[in-house]
Amino acid sequence: MGAVDGARLVITRGEGPWVFGEDGTRYLDGTAALWYANLGHGRREIADAVARQMRELDAYSIFGDFANPPALELADRLAALMPAPGAKVFLGSGGGDAIDTAAKVARRHFAELGQPDRVHLIGRGHGYHGTHGIGTSIGGIPANLAGFGPMLEHASSVPHDDAAALEAEIVRVGPDRVAAFFCEPVIGAGGVHLPPDGYLEAVAEICARHGVLFVADCVICAFGRLGTWLGIDRWPVTPDMVTIAKGVTSGTLPLGAVLVAADVAAPFFPGEAGAPVLRHGPTYAGHPACCAAALAALDLYERDDVIARGRELEAPLAEALAPLAGHELVGEVRAGTGFLAGVEFDADALAAEPGLPGRLQLAARERGVLVRPLGRGVAVSPPLVCGQEEIDVLAAALAEGLAAL
Repeated sequence: MGAVDGARLVITRGEGPWVFGEDGTRYLDGTAALWYANLGHGRREIADAVARQMRELDAYSIFGDFANPPALELADRLAALMPAPGAKVFLGSGGGDAIDTAAKVARRHFAELGQPDRVHLIGRGHGYHGTHGIGTSIGGIPANLAGFGPMLEHASSVPHDDAAALEAEIVRVGPDRVAAFFCEPVIGAGGVHLPPDGYLEAVAEICARHGVLFVADCVICAFGRLGTWLGIDRWPVTPDMVTIAKGVTSGTLPLGAVLVAADVAAPFFPGEAGAPVLRHGPTYAGHPACCAAALAALDLYERDDVIARGRELEAPLAEALAPLAGHELVGEVRAGTGFLAGVEFDADALAAEPGLPGRLQLAARERGVLVRPLGRGVAVSPPLVCGQEEIDVLAAALAEGLAAL
């Protein structure tokens, strides 16, 4: 708070991949805000859909037996994105509560199967799963845990790139005590870490062999960021649950969801009276205006063939940023899987000047591009409506910013 006092950047307007400050300065939104403005800013189609819905039914909960048409339609469309048929959908307000929902569903699933001791949750180093209680506990960014006191007891983390380490942790805890493994296909907020070849297939197989639920956290990776609808469907794996948010509305209104495979959801749908009650749900789950925004966004993804853009743009972005790896301050450039990238500083340079990520952010901003500092470097994840021209602007701002440092 103190660093921001008197130094705010007030954004007043957005158009396509650009946003504008209160003084009229135009900036390339190199981060799609918080990884979510996949369709760019100012999409009239979404605004009109929300306005129509607000005039018809502004808000109503979907607790118990209540529903509304946009929520029902959205649930059907999202369920159809799962690799296997028969999926169920639990709607929520965003990615953080989607993670908590998935964790509670996993634990309750096993409790209903007579395995109440299966409560342990495993995350990955560098992993980010939001800032709610469970997501913070299973995250792999130490700074996000510092100073908050004890977190969830039955949680642990394994190296992000070592499938054997996951199996060793499951064995250490006991397979009969582990409920779920949470995995981002490409780690986003933890620094943009790409999965090693074969890693996702290996961890999915390990989870299946030990009966551990494989939860793909696709809050950042879905809706074209990796060039597919869900992100995880870029690989030949079948997750037990998928968490989504952000791009589902292109960030225009808050909405998240958990897509739950049929066999995982089965204990809650026995087809007769007396089904278990899952006593969980955010107030704004299934909010009709938010669902209307999501439906309009899905229409735009389909109409404009935006989903494929993540794969089409990944090579041009990687090529444009590759020369940065030769700068003396840079330790590594991570790119090439989806339309996102991370530029990490050299360890010695960062040790000598820990403020380098923030300084590079400001240097890029002075050159008209917004990037995000992330611990050891900066990350970029531009809107999927960008083209080569915007990629060149982004790369030039980072190169010139590094030269200025």
